[in-house]
Amino acid sequence: MKNYIAKRFLLLIPILLGITLLSFLLTNSGASDVISLMEANTGRVMSEAEKSRLRADLGLDKPIVQQYVVWLGKVLTGDMGKSFVSGKPVFSTFLSKLPATVYLTITSILLTVVISIPLGILSAVRRNKIADYLIRFLSFIGNSLPNFFVSLLLIYFFSLKLNLLPVMGNSAGWKSVILPTMTLALSMASKYTRQVRAVVLEELGKDYVQGAQARGVGEKRILYFSVLKSSMLTLVTLLALSIGSLLGGTAIVESIFMWDGVGKMAVDAITMRDYPVIQAYVIWMAVIYVCVNLVTDILYHYLDPRIRLGQEGA
Repeated sequence: MKNYIAKRFLLLIPILLGITLLSFLLTNSGASDVISLMEANTGRVMSEAEKSRLRADLGLDKPIVQQYVVWLGKVLTGDMGKSFVSGKPVFSTFLSKLPATVYLTITSILLTVVISIPLGILSAVRRNKIADYLIRFLSFIGNSLPNFFVSLLLIYFFSLKLNLLPVMGNSAGWKSVILPTMTLALSMASKYTRQVRAVVLEELGKDYVQGAQARGVGEKRILYFSVLKSSMLTLVTLLALSIGSLLGGTAIVESIFMWDGVGKMAVDAITMRDYPVIQAYVIWMAVIYVCVNLVTDILYHYLDPRIRLGQEGA
């Protein structure tokens, strides 16, 4: 197992290096001059001598490969430069936004699991009955609605009409997270309910289920101890993808609710063309998806004996 994790980890290193190189080249190959952007964003008027000195200080007068090596060395030590807009260190700014995104991710995933798994199981067990048709209809509607429309509906009913929850911001404690959590969980739960239903139906039609029924094993025991365990691979994959996406920041939802997280930070940085912040966001997204994939592979190794035995045989 240790050798498997070590091999997977070593394979991820060139992927991360490739992503950092690509992001650095793309952000530094734009038509806009970095110094001109800094001048426009800060509102300062610089002389040509000052611009030349600043280019030399930032290393912009060196070859692009040398700039990348210097930049990567600083990134590995936690120095991601300073924001073109605020002038603050990018790394500390990023860390200040991260807790809000992690908080929203946890609440959204928990609500999604609580909704989707029971409804998916119920829909599969009650196949082609009223409960199944109702759940499938509601999941189809929920999956069709875009997040920005759902967020506006929730704001209209729960904030403007009923005056129960704050409209935006994250300064009202636990009440602030309810609307963005509901917005994200509604879409994910609608999609995952259908996935859970499909996986459970597939497992219920397999020979081991029929054999257990022939031996007199109770339906609940078959469902919870055999079918669900076999369905965990699909559920783990879905949750891993969602966690990676949510930790990267849901830009639309965070912007609508003014949730001060990583996604909103990225949108603001793209609008202002704040390249150091954009590069930090790209690196964060790469690290998140790489780590999530690594954890998912390890969970596969534990959950599916076929994968474990196949690797041991190889």
